[in-house]
Amino acid sequence: MTQPEAAPIMLTLSKTQQILIGVALATLIFVTRGHHFASINSLPSASYAVFFLAGLYLSPALAFAALLALCVGLDLYSVTFQGVSNFCVTPAYGFLLPAYGVMWLAGRWFAKRYSFSTKAILPLVASATIAGAVGELFSSGGFYFFGGRYADPTIAEFGARLVKYAPNQFENLGFWLAVAAVVHIAFALASGVSRAKA
Repeated sequence: MTQPEAAPIMLTLSKTQQILIGVALATLIFVTRGHHFASINSLPSASYAVFFLAGLYLSPALAFAALLALCVGLDLYSVTFQGVSNFCVTPAYGFLLPAYGVMWLAGRWFAKRYSFSTKAILPLVASATIAGAVGELFSSGGFYFFGGRYADPTIAEFGARLVKYAPNQFENLGFWLAVAAVVHIAFALASGVSRAKA
């Protein structure tokens, strides 16, 4: 007789677990964002994935604001004190708010459909992919059309730039979500073993 797969339930974590995950996500932002003093240049940017994972794992909306403030702080520090180019710091910088907000909301959406089963794979991939695409439209589209860096922006040129740069964003998002999935599965299995022994 086969066991039925787990029904989707809201992913709930203890306060301590959420704090530890929050610290891990902040550390991931810290070591992968831009070219500040802690940057490890060989690691892909984790920003989109971090906001998705924050929506998935962290209950308080304050976590979104704290991670957003960390991103802005690191960017300002890089430009002000590290001599990093301010090319991307334009009036369109504010478009990162809806871009990261979409990722966070997608994580919240998936949290309500989470189950430790193969049935969760499709909603996970769908929510991350759709949110990644919308987030990229906000961030890249905002920069291209409202950043003031391109004279006479056109839809055609934006489409060409999107085709060129969006795959890198999806690679980064996919990489970090795959890492998070491996860690999640390892902890879930270890927790199940611990409960079985108790």
